[in-house]
Amino acid sequence: MSTEAPEIQKKINLRRPDILEAVQAQVLSHYRSELVESIRANACVLSAGDLTVKLAKEFGFCYGVERAIDLAYAAKKYFSEVSPQTPIYLLGEIIHNPEVNDQIRNMGVQIISPKPTASELDRLASGDIVIIPAFGTEVATRRQIEEKGCVLVDTTCGDVMSVWKRVRQYSKEHVTSIIHGKAQHEETKATTSQATAYGTGHYLVVFNLTQTDYVCNYILNGGSKQEFLDKFKGAYSPGFDPDQHLQAVGVANQTTMLRGETEEVQRRFRKAMEQKYGVAAVAEHFRFFDTICGATQDRQDALQKMLLDPPDLLLVIGGYNSSNTSHLAEMGEAKLPTYFIKNAAMMASPGLIRHYNLHRKEEIETRNWLPAGRITVGVTAGASCPNNLIEDTIRRLFEMRGISVQQLLAK
Repeated sequence: MSTEAPEIQKKINLRRPDILEAVQAQVLSHYRSELVESIRANACVLSAGDLTVKLAKEFGFCYGVERAIDLAYAAKKYFSEVSPQTPIYLLGEIIHNPEVNDQIRNMGVQIISPKPTASELDRLASGDIVIIPAFGTEVATRRQIEEKGCVLVDTTCGDVMSVWKRVRQYSKEHVTSIIHGKAQHEETKATTSQATAYGTGHYLVVFNLTQTDYVCNYILNGGSKQEFLDKFKGAYSPGFDPDQHLQAVGVANQTTMLRGETEEVQRRFRKAMEQKYGVAAVAEHFRFFDTICGATQDRQDALQKMLLDPPDLLLVIGGYNSSNTSHLAEMGEAKLPTYFIKNAAMMASPGLIRHYNLHRKEEIETRNWLPAGRITVGVTAGASCPNNLIEDTIRRLFEMRGISVQQLLAK
């Protein structure tokens, strides 16, 4: 009698109602929060004693993140039943939240590098399951996995794929993609690989307006090519030549950047092209398409509205490597004391909080962060932060004021 595992279908609709319904209870048990839902229903405000907590109107999991998690859980359940001996792998992190990734690892999903090493590729066999995370993967990585005969569970966000479509179009038109983003972020790496997928495309990643101005000045006035290449090392396509490949550019972006900054990037490139080639010819030298994620923008807008009537301090909850969460922290820092924390455990006491410093890129400690007396604490969370972590943070705040969880739930 054969002991071989049954052949697994290459194309499975894991979003079938019967499959998703089977994992919904598990997903909700891990990430749902009745307390947060109750606060949302109460105009996003909870007060007890001398403490008021205000939630931003939009926070936490977005549709793309929920979809990715649902698919990962569905893949684990379905394939474990169909072929329990077949390994299930995840490329890096499903989303940028350590608690969520730990949950998936604890379910028995094996984590390999976002860009698998040779030894990791050697481990993969035909029929193995490989989950592609919400921010996608590089074209070459996908091809390598497909060549192995693996079954792909692709959770790439639709907004990310919209950016890919745009940069592929730029490539076909011999337009260099200027990508506003973080060159080492998984999403941006996946996007840049799309720009070069046809062998003729080029890209350049600019992180901020300072880099944007440098490139625009080079377009207008030229400069040292070697200095340019040294400055942007690791952020441009193979064979990129600033003298040749900046004659026609199209701006795209990592979907989780600040919309206002991306819009300013495109304005400055448009202006440079108008100055260089004239307004009448700008269409030949400049392209732009708004590819900021709607959920990212909703969370930024909601925080901006909260900051019009600012609380005494702000807590931003999420993974430290989450781009959209870091931008929420940046927005807060510009207005009021802001603490970027990954979970409630970072709040050791009213006298000590451990939080992420965006400038030093490390966790630091701040003393006497929670003032005595009547205060309002603003709370928001990135698109990859589950509601249960938000609940933990709110509970911890009230507990530090001597108010029990039972009292909170009774309100």
